[in-house]
Amino acid sequence: MRRLSRSLFAQVVAALVAGVVLGIVWPDFAVALKPLGDGFIKLIKMAIAPLVFGVVVHGIVGAGDLRKVGRVGLKSLIYFEAVTTLALLLGLALAYLFEPGHGMNVDTASLDARALSPYTDRVGQVTGTVDFLMKIIPTTVVDAFAKGDILQVLVIAILFGSGLALLGEAGKPLAASIERITQVLFKVIGFIVRLAPLGVLGAVAFTVGKYGVGSLKQLGMLVGLFYAGVAFFVLVVLGAIMRLAGFSILKLLGYLREELTVVAGTASSDSVLPQVMRKLERLGIKDSTVGLVIPTGYSFNLDAFSLYLTLATVFIAQATNTPLTFGHLLLILGIALLTSKGAHGIPGSAIVVLAATLSAVPDIPVIGLVLVLSVDWFVGIARALGNLIGNCVATVVIAAWEGDIDRDQAHRVLDGRADTDTAGILAEGPLPLRLLRPRPWSRASDAAPETSPVESTQCAAIRPIVWSPNPSKISKVMTCKVKAGQPPRTIRPAAVCLPRRR
Repeated sequence: MRRLSRSLFAQVVAALVAGVVLGIVWPDFAVALKPLGDGFIKLIKMAIAPLVFGVVVHGIVGAGDLRKVGRVGLKSLIYFEAVTTLALLLGLALAYLFEPGHGMNVDTASLDARALSPYTDRVGQVTGTVDFLMKIIPTTVVDAFAKGDILQVLVIAILFGSGLALLGEAGKPLAASIERITQVLFKVIGFIVRLAPLGVLGAVAFTVGKYGVGSLKQLGMLVGLFYAGVAFFVLVVLGAIMRLAGFSILKLLGYLREELTVVAGTASSDSVLPQVMRKLERLGIKDSTVGLVIPTGYSFNLDAFSLYLTLATVFIAQATNTPLTFGHLLLILGIALLTSKGAHGIPGSAIVVLAATLSAVPDIPVIGLVLVLSVDWFVGIARALGNLIGNCVATVVIAAWEGDIDRDQAHRVLDGRADTDTAGILAEGPLPLRLLRPRPWSRASDAAPETSPVESTQCAAIRPIVWSPNPSKISKVMTCKVKAGQPPRTIRPAAVCLPRRR
């Protein structure tokens, strides 16, 4: 019981339940708790930009080969486009199979257009390829960090990391300093994560207190269908992709349970970005791959967002009795492929992108967006969860595709044979060494590699212990004294120290 009370996951779940109860029983007080949720998200966002910069720069310098960085980036974009297209098609299929807007017979003249003005004014930010590309380029280095624009920070980090890598030995002191600063930021995030239960309590209490569950009655079919669609996409589509990569989607969800609970409470995937990056590194994925895929995916790999985009568009057409031809569907799909990219960071991005999509399809009345405004927060929870899971799966798959994942370490973590507590992982930081235990050499051709004694204190300092059954991949082996006073052991079994793979 004591261990459960210290678990961050248990604390967040308890806060989520308490927020729902407060919102129902004492709505006025619950609405006043909104600053708790807003403050927690702001604290996390405060460190995201410099953290992404540090992780990406360190990853590029550690990779050494700039062609590899470009190859990972290209594979990421190919994967993002393919999976996003599947999500868009699934949204269209769900809308036509279940027809959530059929029979509503909404008269557009009765809808209040004033509620849409804050969103339609931002449509220009997500339309136009040239505008989108220009938005990626920062005005100044300081401006990108000040605004916290992840894509702009990523561009700066890639350029800076590439330049630093080309300096060679002369750039190593600066690279080491950036790595140390990044570790400090992860420690800071570790402190902030402890406040997650308060953030979830405030966000959930405000939502239930202000909107209540009554707002779900009218559009319950749309909300329920979207949640079911996201669950199907995660378990079936992403599950199949993970299986092809050699891993289980259910085990990955279990590993990320704390982060998913925080996202469910705050309806924001930004609130867990630093923690997710660290946990994926602990999964055995190279930091260079994590640093490139995760920040890019936050803008280009919005799976659940894409599913909602086509589902909501067809829903509005059905609710307003607007007939759609096959040509309309192709147009919606093409426009959505463009507008679904780069919407991250825009206030009310879902409504803004929906407005941009509808404005490109004149037959569907844009004012129909008023229908989905009241449930956007509830839908936003599933959007944030689906987007986060999609990006984590993308990182695992691309790492497996590129050969940048330690499969033994990944299976050990996913099987629960390692510490998976977020606070503990953030506090521990990266490991300079890993202790491996290879299989005994059984054939004459499998002679033990050349070894050299190492002091026992060096082995004793290594935490946590990671066991690997495959000695063939060990490039450098050093014999360790398992206990003081004992001779070094190299065969049957062997304890060896191996520098951590970057």
